[in-house]
Parts: sequence; C-alpha cells; structure tokens
Amino acid sequence: MTAKTQPVFRFAPSPNGHLHLGHAYSALLTNKIARHFGGKTLLRIEDIDQARCTPELVTQMLSDLEWIGFEFEGTPEIQSDHFERYRAAADTLKQRDLIYPCFCSRKDIRENADGQTDPDGAPIYPGTCRHLSSSEVEEKLAQNIPHSWRLDMKKALVETGALTWRELQADLETISTIEADPMSWGDVILVRKDTPTSYHLSVVLDDAAQQITHITRGKDLYAATSIHRVLQKLFALPEPLYHHHDLIRDEAAEKLSKSKKAQSLKELREQGWSAHQVRAAIGLD
Repeated sequence: MTAKTQPVFRFAPSPNGHLHLGHAYSALLTNKIARHFGGKTLLRIEDIDQARCTPELVTQMLSDLEWIGFEFEGTPEIQSDHFERYRAAADTLKQRDLIYPCFCSRKDIRENADGQTDPDGAPIYPGTCRHLSSSEVEEKLAQNIPHSWRLDMKKALVETGALTWRELQADLETISTIEADPMSWGDVILVRKDTPTSYHLSVVLDDAAQQITHITRGKDLYAATSIHRVLQKLFALPEPLYHHHDLIRDEAAEKLSKSKKAQSLKELREQGWSAHQVRAAIGLD
C-alpha cells in the first residue's frame, strides 16, 4: 500500500480541560480502526478557544496520550497556527454572500426564538440579523459592535443541493448512506465573536488540509456532520468516510464531559491507575 492511498485517520482533542476516559476511548479506538484498515493516525490539537486552551493543558494532554499508548505519526497539528487559513475561507464566503454578521447576544436569541431547538438542544437562531439592510449592517460594523458571522443555510443549500454522508458501521464493513439535515441547525455560526473561526469551519478545513480520509469520533457529533457536509460541498473539498462511535457514560448514563468535571486521566494516574487499567475500563485492552 502506498502512502498516497493509505487511509488517514486523526484524533483531534481540545485542550480546554483535562482528558477523561471518553477521550481515551476515542483516541485508542481511532488507533484500532486505523490499524484495521492499514492506515495511519495523525494528532491535531484544536485550540481555537484561546481563552481556555493553555500550554499547560496541551503538555498534560500529550503526556496522558503517551501514557495510555496512543500512537500517531509526525508532529501534532496546532489549529491556532492556521487562523489565516480560516480567515481566508470566511472571506470567500463573505464574497459569495453566504455568511452575514450577527450582532445578537444569547439573551436576544433566547427571547426571540420560537421554541425550536437544534440537535444539541440550543435555540435555533431566528434569523434576526439576516433581515438587516446593508446600511444597518454597515452602521453596526462602523460602531465596532461585537458580532459573529453566520451561514445563511437556505442560501447555502441552494448551492449544494441535497447532501448525504457515508457512515461506517460498527462491524467496520457496512457503509450506510445517511441523509444530511442541515436545516435542523439553522444559520450556524462560522466565525465567532472572540476568534476568527469556529469548530465547524476549522474542523472541515483542517481535515481537508491534512488529507484525512476516515473520521472516527463520538456519536455526540453525528448530527453536526450535516453542517460539515455543507461546508465540504461549498469549498469543493473531499468527503471523508465517517464512523461515529458509542460514548463512554457515567453511572447516571450521562456522557463524560469536561464541563461536568468528569474524572480526568491525570487524576486516575495520580490515584495509581495503570494504563492497562484504563484500557480495560473502556474495553480496549
């Protein structure tokens, strides 16, 4: 198998908190599936949230990944090194009139939403700023009012048409065709108020730049694939093969998360756990 045709996988954690068992599962499962297909795994550090992502957390993350036995080729890709890539992509969408500035606060959105929620449970943006006149937009921009940039989803779908993605099932043989449902998200943010990009924009551009062919990630990102397929189509990028794995859950059947202070790999190490115990706990020993 040549390097050109070798499947390329990636693990892409965010250093905005310590890694937990859920991250360990995703990282090691990615390694396992990559080996199954004779592929290689790359590591990407998704640190666009500069307020919460710290060098200390990156150092701990790399140490934890080495400890559990995660293997990757090359050097880690650092998202914050590529802000210009994201700015350039956003500029092309502005020129194509596919994104618009949004000056609304979260409170504004809650008060004006009609009760509909996106797949993550957040209120769907009601499109308030999409209806601003060009003069109103220019005035607000001139006043330096903080704003994000949102994708005009209806306009984008006129360009892309109906979309699907290919989902690799747990048997690692069956590939299902899944109908994308981007409208369930409404006009998503592609450029945040505090940074020149967003998770959705960065992840799509970086997967293409790193020539990722297979994406293994948790089922909590299953629905977001609809957004990613829109962006891949708008930028004429290759479509990877997706596999969304089950999530590691706590005793209350809630998914492990940094926001809910899930016990970290760092804490487990300090308590005397071995890497073998971690792998056994997640069923990947």
